Amino acid sequence: MKSVAIEVHSTRARALFVCMALALGACSPLQPHPRALVYDFGPGPVASSPVNRMAPLPALVLAEVDANAALDSTAVLYRLAYSDAQQLRPYAQARWSMAPALLLRQRLREQLGQRRPVLNAAQGMVAPPAALSLHLELDEFSQLFESAERSSGLVRLRATVGQAANGMERLVAQRSFVVQRAASTADAAGGVRALTAAADAVIEEIAQWLEQVEKAERVQGAK
Repeated sequence: MKSVAIEVHSTRARALFVCMALALGACSPLQPHPRALVYDFGPGPVASSPVNRMAPLPALVLAEVDANAALDSTAVLYRLAYSDAQQLRPYAQARWSMAPALLLRQRLREQLGQRRPVLNAAQGMVAPPAALSLHLELDEFSQLFESAERSSGLVRLRATVGQAANGMERLVAQRSFVVQRAASTADAAGGVRALTAAADAVIEEIAQWLEQVEKAERVQGAK
């Protein structure tokens, strides 16, 4: 009986030692942490468009895209509308390759540049005298969960069109845009795809609105 008790005690001691070793290993600073997945809006066009020296639309000066402080990071954000819609939450293992405002500006320049010259205001390039400028303020860029299973990518921004005049900038037009696109899955990957689709949709709306603004300016200038 004594030998049996010693054997049981020894077995328990070995088991305790193994558990302690696993716990210490999990807490060790050498333990690798899972790497966050990095997302962007995709590669864009994979073939160059033909050179067109006579762009069908006039040149546009594109300013930097401003964003509120909550969006000034690479976090992929979501809201639980069914629980606490006022709280922005970041995914732990997902992030953007750059801040959403920078991604949006990159995509905007890429899309608008297919039909018109797009100038960077920060480059100091001299724009044509009548060129309009576009300013964007990004207010919302998150995955909105209506329920645990259903969500959408939500983009909300304000666009302002101006024109240089006497050393200042004249306000030409301003409009707010709100676009949602359904997410195919209730996770970070689904949110990223939905936000990319929403970004592309709002850029298309901005492009159409710009053409309307330019047409109205031409009509006004002809009077």
